[in-house]
Formats: sequence, C-alpha cells, structure tokens
Amino acid sequence: MSWAEKKRSPPPSPITSLPEDVVVDILARVPICNYPRVSLVSKRFRSLVSSPEIYARRSSLGCTEHCLYVVLRNRDDCVNRLFTLRRRKDNGNSNRRLVLIPGRPDMPPEGSFVAVGSRLYVFDGMTSSAFFIDCTSHTVQHLPKMPAPMSDTAADVIGGRIYVIGFISSKSEAMVVFDTETQTWVTKPERCEMYLSGGLAVMACKMYARGFEDSFVYDPKESKWETDEVLDSKDWENACVVDDVLYFYDYIDDELRAYDPEHKCWGVVKGLDDFLAEMRRVGCHLARTVSYAGKLVLFFHRQEIICCAEISLERRKGRQIWGKDVDQWCDHALIAGYFIITKSLDVVL
Repeated sequence: MSWAEKKRSPPPSPITSLPEDVVVDILARVPICNYPRVSLVSKRFRSLVSSPEIYARRSSLGCTEHCLYVVLRNRDDCVNRLFTLRRRKDNGNSNRRLVLIPGRPDMPPEGSFVAVGSRLYVFDGMTSSAFFIDCTSHTVQHLPKMPAPMSDTAADVIGGRIYVIGFISSKSEAMVVFDTETQTWVTKPERCEMYLSGGLAVMACKMYARGFEDSFVYDPKESKWETDEVLDSKDWENACVVDDVLYFYDYIDDELRAYDPEHKCWGVVKGLDDFLAEMRRVGCHLARTVSYAGKLVLFFHRQEIICCAEISLERRKGRQIWGKDVDQWCDHALIAGYFIITKSLDVVL
C-alpha cells in the first residue's frame, strides 16, 4: 500500500480492539432500534447483536426494551407473515414502519400466538404443531405436538403457562395447557362449553373469554368457569389488557372502552375526543388494541394502509381513566398493501 493510500484509509476504530466482554457491555446499552445499523459495522458486531450473551447482559443492566411484533395476513395470497415495528429518525422526525422478519416460516392461517418474554409461541391447532420464535435471533425451535387437533384456537398466558382453547370437533370445545418452563404439555384436553368467539384476555391471574352468547371467567386455581354478565354487556372484540384493565375500541359508539374486573364496571376512556374525531374524519376502521410497555397501541386501517397510535393511560379519582400524550402515526403508512392485522404482540428484548 502506497503512502497516499495509507493516508486516505480511515484509522481503525478503538472499539474494535477492546475485549469482547467490554464490547458486549457497551452494545447492551445501545437501543434495539439501532441494532440493524450496528450489525452493518462488521461480521463480529452482527454476530454479537444477535447473541444470547448480549440479551442476558441487557437484562442484568436493566436495559430491556419492549418491541411490537405483528402478524399480518396478505389479502392477495391469504398468507400470515411476521413483521416487527421499527422506529427510525429521519431529519429529526421519528418514523415507524412494519418490517418483514425474513427467513421465518409462514404463520398458520388459523393459529394462535402468545408472547412470553423474548419468545413468540405459535400453535397450529389444525396440524397440532407448535413452535416458538426466539426474537433475539429470530430462530425457530419446534415444541411437542399439541395433545389434540384443534380448530379456531385462541391462547393467553397465566404464570408461565399458556392456555389454548379451540374446537376438537365441530360441536365440542376444549382447553389444553403448555408449561413454558418445562416446555411440555401439562394437561389433557379439558372440555369447556363456551363457544369462543372474541378471543381471550388475562386480568389478575384470571382468564376472560368472550363466547357467542356469554362472557366467561376462568380461575386456574379452581379450574372453574363462571359467567360475567357485566363484561358480556359489550362486544369486546380485539381487546387488550393494560394494568389489569381490559380495553377495546367500540366502533358502534366510537369510544375506547375500559372494563375494571375488580369493580365489575365498564367505563369510557376520556380525553380522546379530538383523536377519535380525527379517526372518523379520515375514515379509519378495523381498529385493534395491544398492550405495549404499559401503554395502549391502537392499530387501524385507513383506506388500504395500516396506521396506529400510542396512547398513555392515567387513572384519576372516581375510577376515571384518561388517555393522554397520543402519539399518532398517521402521516405515513406503517406498511402499504392489502394486509389485515391478525395479531399484535409485545415482546421484551
């Protein structure tokens, strides 16, 4: 190499000469949204930001972050695929977009999905297959098959156990339980005659289910189902739970509603009049809620694009709940194309 070429070559970065444990300690403090750029620095960095060691270090440092994953169905080919919501700053403005996770298997068309820590558990009741995706590396590990084939499944988690409900025949519904610590199925199918239609939600270690005719509450300690008439007074589809309160967007009355299981009462989230009026004005529909880092994220369709808004929640006197600091991401589509939101999940990395 000539003297002129040496002069033009940039000096090596001091970080490349540091011991690996020191580099891990530094990179563990870097926000997750910057990892795609960090991985472009070198093969070494690309390997480190996807290694179990860096995520273990993030946890020990208290640097874990919440990341949103979304299962989208393409209406052209009816295939479910996994995306993640990425944030980036352009010219000082914070933009979000949904990015496809490459190289992962298609999500089952009638499957159920649950986030537990940094893992996404996927259950395909029709084939009895089950697997999880480790979101630190986006690798797949297959699990023992489900105890019985099930259709129209829904799932949620209580205390490290995943409860999967679905039809084991055209007229019979059952529940099976998967232990995420032992990675085994811990119960045989338990029959439950509720005819699930609106999904599941967990509040205060109890599971709430919406059936075709009634809403039910399941206490795993007693293995007992009971009806909840107050909860059943609303059609709480596509709901989520934040701090043991259930939320859903009531498209009939154009309100964000909240159900408090402790006091068994429904309420309306206040302070969102301007935001909801704007949603109506631009023709938003098909709204879904998801709990995300203690906040509520509302996904919705505007014509043929998917948008969303992040809402902070505050409890006030008289059990009132107010929405504030609404961060609307409506100016740009999160993703363009003919997609339907199948499921959105909060993953901790």
